[in-house]
Amino acid sequence: MKYKLFVFDWDGTLMDSEAKIVNCMQSAIRDMGFDSRSEEQIRNIIGLGFKEALTMLYPDKTDFYDEFVKQYRVYFLDDKSEASPLFSHVEPLLELLNKNTRFLAVATGKGRQGLDKVLKETNLQQYFHVTRCADETFSKPNPQMLYEIMDFVGVEAHQTVMVGDTEYDLNMARNAGCDAIGVAHGVHDITRLQQCKPVDIYPDIKAVYHWLKRQFQI
Repeated sequence: MKYKLFVFDWDGTLMDSEAKIVNCMQSAIRDMGFDSRSEEQIRNIIGLGFKEALTMLYPDKTDFYDEFVKQYRVYFLDDKSEASPLFSHVEPLLELLNKNTRFLAVATGKGRQGLDKVLKETNLQQYFHVTRCADETFSKPNPQMLYEIMDFVGVEAHQTVMVGDTEYDLNMARNAGCDAIGVAHGVHDITRLQQCKPVDIYPDIKAVYHWLKRQFQI
């Protein structure tokens, strides 16, 4: 296998967090007194950084960015809120890659506080060599996250694959000169993923796991 570095999106790829994000966003929108947005409109911005998401939802309210993020985090970071589940076979997949000496990374539209929270809740931080968040660098589909990750572990673009559930993930990979694999159990449907020309699209992470087992002849 040519890939030495596997970079994963988080929401909609490793974690089934769509419902929680939508609920937290709708609660923050209500508290801010903004006009409501549909579940579909909010689902569409999952994967982007907060600033880019707010600009897409409310192009005339970007001055409220900091206040909006603060209000969203009241709900998302609440320790009393129910944790979102991982998709099936996530941890076995990460274990398999670690055992076969691959570098693992996360590139996410989440903020650092949010990612650290879910990494701690799931105890998955042990598997990743590096993580990048949208509040630390440029948001997807800008390739900067991938550039920083590849530079950190010393891996070239042709040795790197991005695994994600949105066109933002797949286009980021294409912009960085990397291959991409789509998973169709997230927020963007398979038609949108196909338009980004990934090397393959799998129905879910479980299918990616079984593909990897075949690659490693297990």
